[in-house]
Amino acid sequence: MEADGSPVRYLTAGEGPPLVLLHALGESAFDWRWVMPALARGRSVYAPDLLRPESGDGADYSSSSLAGFAAKFLDALGIERATVVGNSLGGLVALRLALSDPSRVDALGLVDSAGLGREINPALSSATLPGYGDAAVYWAKTPMGAVQRAWGKAPLLFALPASAPPEWLAEQYRLGLTPGFMQATLAALRRHVNPAGQRESELLLDELPRLKIPTLVVWGAQDKVMPTRHARDAASRLRNGSLAIIAGCGHLPHVECPDRFAEVLNGFLNG
Repeated sequence: MEADGSPVRYLTAGEGPPLVLLHALGESAFDWRWVMPALARGRSVYAPDLLRPESGDGADYSSSSLAGFAAKFLDALGIERATVVGNSLGGLVALRLALSDPSRVDALGLVDSAGLGREINPALSSATLPGYGDAAVYWAKTPMGAVQRAWGKAPLLFALPASAPPEWLAEQYRLGLTPGFMQATLAALRRHVNPAGQRESELLLDELPRLKIPTLVVWGAQDKVMPTRHARDAASRLRNGSLAIIAGCGHLPHVECPDRFAEVLNGFLNG
């Protein structure tokens, strides 16, 4: 469909109260396919693609701009208020939406979320250096580079790289060859990360006590992108928050451990 003036691909399932799922940087809505059936029992679930390469080189990938896009996505669906759950960059966008427009969000899920601490894996912060990230993008847009990118991401994002589903690897390959996707990913990474770490963490952490809505912080115990102390610190600042650490999972618990993730999230949503 069209939202915010450009075409947006999204996945949907089920009927009932709306639940919106926002994916991580460098990923797509496809990441949620492993948990959507379980989450869609009694709910209308929507998972949009966040980055739109067709927006061009001047696209604004700030968390405020992406939160504005999420709001316009809800408008295009005719949804006034929804539960919003985001992973990594998607978590930062969901949090920004809940803080800036609390009337749109009735409950919040932060899954290995960005913006909750300064630290981030050096593999990501170093990619923001001039020249280095650009060379990686150029290589990843080739068929061989797209294969290498897909297999190279698994050790970073999964507690057990061998557990990366073949369908996820195939989607990573497709994304690498999608025109404009790698440039958009690098632009968004540089907007949120510099060589010293994440840019927005201190400001957002101070804002967490303002949240009144039920908020669940979910983290993979073996997350190699951002440490679990981010989750514990964030949960301790929330007025109406809860924390779930899922053992044996990395940065994408909904992909690596979908059954346990769906159980945790359903328990929160049903409560």
